[in-house]
Amino acid sequence: MTAARDAEGHQTTPAPRLPAKLAAHPSVQAVLARRRAGDAVNPPAVIDADWLRELCLAAGADDAAAVSLDHPDLVGEREYVQSALPGTRTLIAMAVRMNRDNCRSPARSVANQEFHQADEQANHAARTVTQALQDAGYRALNPSVGFPQEMDRFPSERIWVVAHKTVAVAAGLGVMGLHRNVIHPRFGSFVLLVTVLVDAEVSAYGQALDYNPCIDCKLCVAACPVGAIAKDGAFDALACTSHNYREFMSGFTDWAQTVADSEDAADYRSRVTDSESASMWQSLSSPPGYKSGYCLAVCPAGEDVLGPYLDDRKTFMDTVLRPLQGKKETLYVLPGSHAQEYALRRFPHKPVKEVTGGWQPPAKRSTSPDRETRTS
Repeated sequence: MTAARDAEGHQTTPAPRLPAKLAAHPSVQAVLARRRAGDAVNPPAVIDADWLRELCLAAGADDAAAVSLDHPDLVGEREYVQSALPGTRTLIAMAVRMNRDNCRSPARSVANQEFHQADEQANHAARTVTQALQDAGYRALNPSVGFPQEMDRFPSERIWVVAHKTVAVAAGLGVMGLHRNVIHPRFGSFVLLVTVLVDAEVSAYGQALDYNPCIDCKLCVAACPVGAIAKDGAFDALACTSHNYREFMSGFTDWAQTVADSEDAADYRSRVTDSESASMWQSLSSPPGYKSGYCLAVCPAGEDVLGPYLDDRKTFMDTVLRPLQGKKETLYVLPGSHAQEYALRRFPHKPVKEVTGGWQPPAKRSTSPDRETRTS
């Protein structure tokens, strides 16, 4: 049977054959009446790209582009995306700007507030876009910008629904930098990313950038307190997560193991300082805090960001890089790791503390009241 179409060429939904009791229900009759009146039609098979971009910007995104799920760089995303929203055809990548000086502040409460505020804006924008697509007749879904994740999958497989960075790069919103953050050509590293899944194609897809916004300054290498970023492009993910994400899942697990392993309050306080306990409480009572994020903070790439670095590189380093390098703060490292050696050598004024990372039960712990690795 050939599908009926309205005057504008939209495919209409034929009346279903329903059991008499169901057909008599007031809600069912209302839906069928709207269809007969021509008020309920299927949306166009292809979403207009200009309409979609305007929708994203109006929702609060600062940039947006779509990419087909068939894109060759998204092979690793397909299984997870289709599980989240069967029938997904397109991924919509959106970027939300962050305030640069907030992110650069040595006061971590200032930087973390900026990260979390941008998180909320990105989630709100994605939800607004998803709702508009739904109202237009499409099936759409917006996974979280970051946490929470799918902990029922942990630890056997990945816990995120979609890799926002991978999608953003494929959609042309930026290029992955040496610091493993996406660098937007205009806003630089000061963006948070979010993705919307939709079950339709889009009339035009974004194109990957034909250049890398990274200017190869290596400031991210100089800023990282645990040496997670190497000049040759190598990246130590365990070093990054052990320190920067100390108060996220892995660090909390390590802390919980410390609590369980402590004989009494005095033993606990010999292992965990009052400052650390207060900081963990703060992350448990509000969004968890990042310990570093300095690689992003010092990055001068991006057309809107680059000017001060070009005008006076010494002043840029003195006002942006040096305060983060000079901050006295505890660095969290795995025992015997390169991060431990690097931190002790490169930042002797920063106390270095061994942690398990929370990935496995801790080894036998020392009973010494001073469990920090001391610098010479």
